Amino acid sequence: MPPDEVFIGSIDQGTTSTRFFIYDRAARPVGSHQIEFTQFYPQSGWVEHDPMEILESVRLCIAKAVDKATAAGHNVDSGLKAVGLTNQRETTVIWSKSTGCPLYNAIVWMDVRTSSLCRKLEKELPGGKTHFLETCGLPISTYFSALKVLWLLDNVDAVKEAVKKGDALFGTIDTWLIWNLTGGKENGLHVTDVSNASRTMLMNLKTLDWDETILDTLGIPAEILPKIVSNAEIIGNISKGWPIPGIPIAGCLGDQHAAMVGQGCRKGGAKSTFGTGAFILLNTGEEIVKSKHGLLSTLAYKLGPKAPTNYALEGSIAIAGAAVQWLRDSLGIIKSASEIEELALQVDSCVGVYFVPAFNGLFAPWWRDDARGVLIGITRFTNKSHIARAVLESMCFQVKDVLDSMHKDVGDKGEAKSAKGEFILRVDGGATVNNLLMQIQADLLGTPVARPADIETTARGAAYAAGLAIGIWTEKDIFSSGEEMDKPTIFRPKVDQEVRKKKVDSWCKAVSRTFDLADLSL
Repeated sequence: MPPDEVFIGSIDQGTTSTRFFIYDRAARPVGSHQIEFTQFYPQSGWVEHDPMEILESVRLCIAKAVDKATAAGHNVDSGLKAVGLTNQRETTVIWSKSTGCPLYNAIVWMDVRTSSLCRKLEKELPGGKTHFLETCGLPISTYFSALKVLWLLDNVDAVKEAVKKGDALFGTIDTWLIWNLTGGKENGLHVTDVSNASRTMLMNLKTLDWDETILDTLGIPAEILPKIVSNAEIIGNISKGWPIPGIPIAGCLGDQHAAMVGQGCRKGGAKSTFGTGAFILLNTGEEIVKSKHGLLSTLAYKLGPKAPTNYALEGSIAIAGAAVQWLRDSLGIIKSASEIEELALQVDSCVGVYFVPAFNGLFAPWWRDDARGVLIGITRFTNKSHIARAVLESMCFQVKDVLDSMHKDVGDKGEAKSAKGEFILRVDGGATVNNLLMQIQADLLGTPVARPADIETTARGAAYAAGLAIGIWTEKDIFSSGEEMDKPTIFRPKVDQEVRKKKVDSWCKAVSRTFDLADLSL
């Protein structure tokens, strides 16, 4: 066993599962473990997690991954130097500082219970839906943490009381985990990072601090908010009682920002992560680009306290892989997510069937929380293979909508091109193992799609940030590996422009049918 083995851990806390990876100095995974946890749906449009279950899933994943790496002959106990953390964004927790217990379940990013609150604010504030856009880069939407905090303050007595007593702490999942990992009620650190903070609707994009005007306008007390730090710095050490005590937490990024680092996305580079939702980010460098086409201005990453801030345009899609889960769990059309490719390959096209998965409204670039899902173009000829293929196409159409908007906002000069002059979309996430999905994506975009050999770029990005903070890697190491993209598989478009245009026109017609459906009578 080499005496100089060096390892970096990565906690990847997602919407449906928690994972822990251990990487060696060459950024190769030597051990990992995954645990799925429960999603709760108390009412239509509501989605919640149990913060304590998430906490326990992290504990078990760390222990199991360390055991696996050790069993494989790696001296993780002495070689583990730091841990990075990446997490589902916007999901909101408020807990008691004195007891360490959540005061309500975590309200998940896709939850739409705050729709009426959004409408109320839009009517009351002079800027309407875009009132805070100039400051935080985000429209008023059910998506972001601030509205979830307002709902908790208005509707949960335990939260109201804790705030009055000065006993309440707010955080997104990164903050909840760091507070517990560093001691919890025994002096745990109340911290978030710039990327997660940028998704709350409360952070000023220019100052990278909580915006007092927004807090005053919404009536959110500053005392419950965590300290904001960069994405790559030593935050604090993991406390006793955890499987890896004493190890520094040295990196923290929201999942989509971690994927940008893992994919090596410099200025002009774009990636799409296919998970429960799909999230497309284009790095705009040190410039905040204000979208005129339904996208969000957000942080890309800030890799150190003194490092330059990279910004991004983002298009968020609520339902991507979740639509496959719906086919499996709710309709029973498939028994496992992997079956959808084989089923969809049984037909050459959807023969006019279009599926728009607006289960909880539509995010970018439409921003319609009154939208609901539709399946249209059905004939007696339609079978489950057509529906399966339409579900795959729905993911790719949504990604194309976002990339078209990005192109309108930044133009050719704002997009990085390959040596052949091509714009290449980098992809990652579990759904990208589906070759048919990737080919459909390239066909609809009319540009190449590149899938890295290691599709777990979110976890890798968090590990890179932690390793960068403690000097294991340099930015050159990280971004050169991203540019090489681990010998990617390239999917090139095979359909002509005329076919592509007809399909996109039909998709837009289908999207228009989803509007104003939220109030359909029961």
